[in-house]
Amino acid sequence: MNSLLKSTTLIGALLAAGSAHAQGDNVTLNWALWDLDAAPFFRALAEEYHAKNPDVTIEYTDLGSADYPQMLMTQLTGGAENLDIVTIKDIPSYSQLVRTNSLVNLSEALDPPVDPAPYGGLIDELSVNDALYGLPFRADIWVVYYNKDLFDAAGVDYPTNDMTWAQYDDVAREMTTGFGPNKVYGTHNHIWRSTVQLPGIQDGQHTLIAQDYSFLSPWYERALALQQDGIVQTYASLKTSAMHYSGPFYNEQVAMLPMGSWFIGTQIDKVNSGESLADNWGIVSLPHPEGVAAGTTAATVTSLGVNSNSPHREAALEFVRWAAGPEGAAVVAKAGVLPALVDDTVLEMIASSDGFPQDDNSRAALRASQTYLELPVNAKAAEIELILNRAHDLIMTENVSIEDGIAQMNEGVAPLLGD
Repeated sequence: MNSLLKSTTLIGALLAAGSAHAQGDNVTLNWALWDLDAAPFFRALAEEYHAKNPDVTIEYTDLGSADYPQMLMTQLTGGAENLDIVTIKDIPSYSQLVRTNSLVNLSEALDPPVDPAPYGGLIDELSVNDALYGLPFRADIWVVYYNKDLFDAAGVDYPTNDMTWAQYDDVAREMTTGFGPNKVYGTHNHIWRSTVQLPGIQDGQHTLIAQDYSFLSPWYERALALQQDGIVQTYASLKTSAMHYSGPFYNEQVAMLPMGSWFIGTQIDKVNSGESLADNWGIVSLPHPEGVAAGTTAATVTSLGVNSNSPHREAALEFVRWAAGPEGAAVVAKAGVLPALVDDTVLEMIASSDGFPQDDNSRAALRASQTYLELPVNAKAAEIELILNRAHDLIMTENVSIEDGIAQMNEGVAPLLGD
């Protein structure tokens, strides 16, 4: 277990300026987070907020990334009063913190309430019994990366921001060429279950917390067909070789790659260093099922909440609202990270950054029309994920049939959900 690394930044001299939390009072907030030195947006947010609110100083408690959820849970459930602002790493953590009453109910505490519209559905996704306990401040959405040079060489039109999965697969088949070491695959399905299962939740009618997973059957049929037809590398070969998803894209062995927006910065860096040969590239929105709106995607979310035992609750609430709002989003974007709230200012900042593709479709793909969480908020989310991962592996290695794999999902998850 990581030892606590406490980093305190006193940003300038404290002034006796008034604020909404307590007119004329200075306050120091302690922010629980991980990897402070590797994520420049943490300090950038604190410094910008202090510049606008000189009576508020931000201190950091860096709990490290490896054991962050467990470390945070231990502190908050133990009644810690030395933490005010809480960074929530993932949905299983969020679910546990809500269940243990460790977070302030933001739906009750924030007045006026947060406008959900700019968050593309994420506020609804994070709500538990109509109550919100964390504001999304950064989100990684799923998009498609593609190699423009490979498309140009094949004489095939680039993918667009409005493609059904059937249309996408047609393009992938057209882009599959060559043999052996010279083969170019039309697309790439990494070994994560997300690459197969996410299309099943894009209709908004299904989630991956379910009593019946039969809605995933056609998507496993699709994945196995692409694999059997040689349009993608096989799951077994990718797993055996422990190949990172970036390798085939860097080496121009795949024409298209569905992946999260977290890969944008990495791809830019690797092009600059020469490691990625795919230096003429772009992104488009994730394809969608027939009848689903273009721009609908899935996301992983990092959110901010307030410790229910914080002695500075009102000041912490003000910071969380600001950091997750338009001003905070601009600070996060300036650091090269996609915030949860993407408005015109944020869009322009990211799209105009060095190395980002300069075509209109790449710019537009940054803004999702509707976003669903990869895994919904549920107290049993972590256990359910293990069951889904195990069945996914068995199906994709063809050790069990799709029907039997779905049955294993149903039989494993149903007892956890009860009636």
